[in-house]
Amino acid sequence: MSTTRRATPFALLALTLAVAHTTAAPPAAQGEPEWAAAERDALRNHVRLTNPDDFIKAGEAYFDPDGRWIVFQAIPQPNAGEEASEHYAMYVARLLRDDRGGVTGIGEPIRISPTGSANTCGYFHPTRPYQVIFASTITPPRADEQQPGYQRDTGRYVWPFHHEMNVHSATVPEIFDDYLPGVPDAPPRQLSTLISREGYTAECAYSRSGHQIVYTQVDPETQDADIYIYNARNRRHHKIVSADGYDGGPFFSPDDRSIVYRSDRNSDGRLQVFIGLLELDARGEAVGLREERQVTSNEHVNWAPFWHPSGKFIAYTTSEISHRQYEIFTVQAPLSDHADAAPEELKRRRITHSEGFDGLPVFSNDAQHMMWTSQRRHPNDPADTPPSSQVWIAEIINVAP
Repeated sequence: MSTTRRATPFALLALTLAVAHTTAAPPAAQGEPEWAAAERDALRNHVRLTNPDDFIKAGEAYFDPDGRWIVFQAIPQPNAGEEASEHYAMYVARLLRDDRGGVTGIGEPIRISPTGSANTCGYFHPTRPYQVIFASTITPPRADEQQPGYQRDTGRYVWPFHHEMNVHSATVPEIFDDYLPGVPDAPPRQLSTLISREGYTAECAYSRSGHQIVYTQVDPETQDADIYIYNARNRRHHKIVSADGYDGGPFFSPDDRSIVYRSDRNSDGRLQVFIGLLELDARGEAVGLREERQVTSNEHVNWAPFWHPSGKFIAYTTSEISHRQYEIFTVQAPLSDHADAAPEELKRRRITHSEGFDGLPVFSNDAQHMMWTSQRRHPNDPADTPPSSQVWIAEIINVAP
């Protein structure tokens, strides 16, 4: 899901679910932000990876398989006398680390999307990290026709479904050279189309095997968004989730046997998180959905779910605190250990504690870092600096529910 799927200024909603680990935060140490003290039992060594001096806003970042590079979308600061773009561009950047392996920042971002295009949902190939998929219109999206989209009630927040958006793959020579230094015949920088269908086709992610891509596609006639899986071996598309309402934002589980996604199942704008157990063929590849289990069921907006590498729990974004303060929670995955649990019976935990938006959480494959999009204030920001969505990362202490 794109970082443009932001919180909007709705009335404050009361916290209605029992949440573990929500006791009063320890006092902040001298010079320590209040949010760092509040998150001290879960995260440490927070680093803002993208800078408001470079990007008006940035977010929805993902790790490469080894945690060496990230892909993210951002709107760059315009040059003097120019207007800012309306659309996100797609970037990759090398993670910089200190002697102990801690992340200290990123290298110079490399833009991989065409100028003027609208882009979202980047993801690395699991075995060829120099190949990155993302959804793009490739050319500037048409402004002369009404685009369908998801809207939360009657609020100002709308996420457009650009008809021209499809799934593309970019080859990044810099990543190839980083993984295979000195190897001759590095692939050239190039962009190719992987999935092209009529209507909005986006929200894409690879399976761990790399043979399958899960994605969201909006039917241009009904405007209903459903979830598909594309098999790269036989080039077949399987519709996996076809319920009425906006189904999207899917990711494969670490064992490729399930997917997690969010759904506007009740057509009320309040997204809920689901897990789908996949029907697999003889090769272990998905051909359908054999069972669906609901993870959240409440009056809040719950979206951007992502698997922890253990496969035992999920991180997601929720308006449970307020529509003015989206936060990241973790929740038990209702698989073998909690297969029959109702959503309200699953153990969950609040992870982030800052004003503004926190969401779109992801984990590195080694489970050492969490990366997410946040509007929190950096300690070095001037007091009058307006909130800006940027990419943050922190070391994980314990984020299990």
